[in-house]
Amino acid sequence: MSRSLPTRSLDRRSALRLFGAAGLGLGLAACAGPGGGSSSSATSASSSALATTGDIKGTVSFAHWRAEDKAVIADLIKAYRKKYPDAGVEQDISPSADYQSTALRRIQGSRTGDLFTAFRGAQFEQIVKAGVYAPLTGSDVVGAYQKSLIGPGASKGVQYGLPYQLVFNTPLANTDALDKAGHTGAPTDWDGFLQLLDDLKSKGYTPIAWPGGDSANAGQLLNTMVMNNAPSDDMFTKIESGEYKVTDDWFLTTLKQYGELTPYFQARATGSTTDAVTRLFAGGRAGLLATGSFQMAGVRALGAKFPFDLVAPITTTADKAKYEGVFNTTFILGVNSASDVQPAAYAFLAFLSDPANAGTYANATGQHVTVEGVDYTNADLKAVAPWLTRKTLLAPRFQFLNLDIRTAVENAAVAVVGGKKPAQAAEEAQRVIDQKRA
Repeated sequence: MSRSLPTRSLDRRSALRLFGAAGLGLGLAACAGPGGGSSSSATSASSSALATTGDIKGTVSFAHWRAEDKAVIADLIKAYRKKYPDAGVEQDISPSADYQSTALRRIQGSRTGDLFTAFRGAQFEQIVKAGVYAPLTGSDVVGAYQKSLIGPGASKGVQYGLPYQLVFNTPLANTDALDKAGHTGAPTDWDGFLQLLDDLKSKGYTPIAWPGGDSANAGQLLNTMVMNNAPSDDMFTKIESGEYKVTDDWFLTTLKQYGELTPYFQARATGSTTDAVTRLFAGGRAGLLATGSFQMAGVRALGAKFPFDLVAPITTTADKAKYEGVFNTTFILGVNSASDVQPAAYAFLAFLSDPANAGTYANATGQHVTVEGVDYTNADLKAVAPWLTRKTLLAPRFQFLNLDIRTAVENAAVAVVGGKKPAQAAEEAQRVIDQKRA
C-alpha cells in the first residue's frame, strides 16, 4: 500500500511552502492519504449486532492506552455530556505494553471497554476472532472516514473498527540539529544516511536516540530498515508463514546495517527506555528519535522548542529505493458487542468522528487522524504534512499476527546492536520462529 510523489526527495522548507500555498485544510481534505489502499465493506456483512439507536444514556467505559491524551479526551467528554445529558464516559487507560497483552481479557464480557481501541495487526485480529466487536458495516459513522485509510479495521469484508490515528513510524528529526550538521534535505541512500549521522556526531549530538530496551518501541526503527531491503511489501507475513526466513540475504543485510548504526546510538542503547531517549531528544542532544511522529506531543511536553521533520534511513541506493518512510493507521475504535450501553458507546464514537471534534483531538495531541475534512492548526502537524503525500509503506511490523514471532525478529536487531554477529542473531531468531510455527 503506497502513494507516490513525482520526486523522491523534497527540501522540507520548499515542501511546507508548496503545501501552505495550496491551503492546508483543502489539501488534507482532498488527499487520499498515505497507503492508497481501500477498506472493504461487503454488503453481505450485517451490523445488526450493533445498537445504533435507542436511549443514549448510561456511563460508557472507554478503554485505551494513550495516557497523554487523557486531558483532551476529558474535554471532549464534557462536550459529549452537554449533547447527551443522560450519558457519560469514563476513561480506562493502561500503558501501551500492558494494553497489548491484557486488553482482550479485560474487555471480553464488557467488564471494561464499552468503546475500546486496538492496535493494528495481531491484537485487532485476536479481538475479531473473540467476537468482541459489534460490526460497524452499514452504520453512518463509517462514512466520516477516509476510505483509503480504514482497511486495518476491516476483516473479511466486515468493518469492525475505525482506525482513528494516522501516524508515521519514521524517525523524528530535530531540524535545528540537521541544519547545524549541514543537512537541509533528507538523505536518499545508505551512504548519505551514514554521512548525516557522522556529521551529527561531529557537532556533538547523539545521532540516533533509540529505545532498544522497550519492546513496544524498539521495533519501530525496523519498519524503515526493511522497507527498501525486503523482496516484497508483505515481508513479515511471509516470514511468519515460512516463505521467507530471517537468515535470507535481505534480512541479514538489514542486521548488518543495524551493526553499522550501533556507534551512532546513545550509550547502553539496548537497555534504554522510550522515556529516557525521549528526554535525550527533547533536550536537544540528539538528532533523530527512532520512534515516530506519535512522539511529537510528548517531546513538546518536555519543553522542546526546535522544529520537527521526519527522516528515514534509506538502506539502498537511491535508484533502488521504493519508499521514503512508513505510516500506520491505528488506535482502532470499536464498540463492544457485550456492552449494555451500546447506543451511548456508538454515540461517543460518532462524536469523536465529527470533523470538528476529531480536529480538537488531532491538534491537541499532535497526531493526524483518518477522519475526513479535519482542519489542522497544530504547527507540528503542519510541519510533517508533506508526508501525507509522500511514497510511504504501511508499517510492516504489524503484519505479524504471532507476537512471539515478531518479538524474535525484532530481538535479532537488538542482539546485533548488543554485539552479536548478524548471522548468529538470525540463526537464533529463526529457531524460535520455527518452534512457534510448529
